[in-house]
Amino acid sequence: MIYTGKLTGHEERRIAIVVSRFNALVTEPLLKGARDTLSMHGVDDHHISVFRVPGALEIPMVSSQLAESGMFDGIVTLGAVIKGDTDHYNLVINGVANGVSQVSLSTNTPIVFGVLTTDTLEQAQQRAGAKAGNKGAEVTVSLLEILSLYDDIKQLS
Repeated sequence: MIYTGKLTGHEERRIAIVVSRFNALVTEPLLKGARDTLSMHGVDDHHISVFRVPGALEIPMVSSQLAESGMFDGIVTLGAVIKGDTDHYNLVINGVANGVSQVSLSTNTPIVFGVLTTDTLEQAQQRAGAKAGNKGAEVTVSLLEILSLYDDIKQLS
């Protein structure tokens, strides 16, 4: 048997979106892409909760609290870490990526990673709705597919 995530049947899903306020020029279009995608696939707007955090490093902490609350079926994380001229970039992105991964695995809550990592602001803007699509929308589609697969797995047992 082959199982593939579906993009239908998500009307009652409760979704949290954790979005960084830092680099809002990039994160706001990512958020719009995520919200539009959820609406397009039938998720009721009342079932979508947005949590704004100061920066990318706070994303895992808030995601952990949300996952542990049991109030949400899945979590979308959105942010933008732009390299610049310092080593701070590597510290931030490694901390965020590892933190989000740990939270998802330890809580069994599907969490998708929509934190852009780019060299320049222009590259980030391209990935937040310009020529390179909207990564907020893309990771949200992934979350809906994963939630569907979780349903399939539950039905197997």
